[in-house]
Amino acid sequence: MRLLIVEDEPSLGQQLRNTLEGAGYAVDLATDGEDGHFLGSTENYDAVVLDLGLPTIDGLTVLDRWRKEGRSFPVLVLTARDSWSDKVAGLDAGADDYLAKPFQSEELIARLRALIRRASGNASSELIAGDVRLDTRSGKVTLKGDPVKLTAQEYKLLSYLLHHKGKVVSRTELIEHIYDQDFDRDSNTIEVFVTRIRKKLGADVITTIRGLGYSLDEPGR
Repeated sequence: MRLLIVEDEPSLGQQLRNTLEGAGYAVDLATDGEDGHFLGSTENYDAVVLDLGLPTIDGLTVLDRWRKEGRSFPVLVLTARDSWSDKVAGLDAGADDYLAKPFQSEELIARLRALIRRASGNASSELIAGDVRLDTRSGKVTLKGDPVKLTAQEYKLLSYLLHHKGKVVSRTELIEHIYDQDFDRDSNTIEVFVTRIRKKLGADVITTIRGLGYSLDEPGR
């Protein structure tokens, strides 16, 4: 999953980036409202962490512009403002959740996991396709109850497909959502990771739709 952080405080922004990358996310970081708005308008994100007190363009304006542009990714507002009126303003501008500073990293990650699950239509923290189960809380993957060890990138790819089970996901979409903006998008690593996942979880776990991409669905469907 790919996230955008828009935070103008350098130390906090880098801390957030390190924390979320450590949790398995691909992360882009913007340090002012103008750059944040541009990235959110031109790149595909699974969720955004947005500070309200930003230079150049304030966070509420950035959020309002995204929603008017039809950008529907979930947004977690992160701010030092903790009055009820600020919370209402953020939610009315289109925020999906609100977290006041200071905060615990574990709570931030849990809230983002929940936002991403709900945005893709998954209510449970456990994603299931046949005998394959992925627990988004623990990061564990099992096949018929037995643990399966995946690399970080294999996990990201499998997680994205499970979040979008039953849909055809293009190679370009996978690259956009599991790598940050500096990744070489001409790389063939997606094909390599799909092959590795099939070896670990079964040849039929991911279906190749020629010319369109990949799909993960319940067996027999």
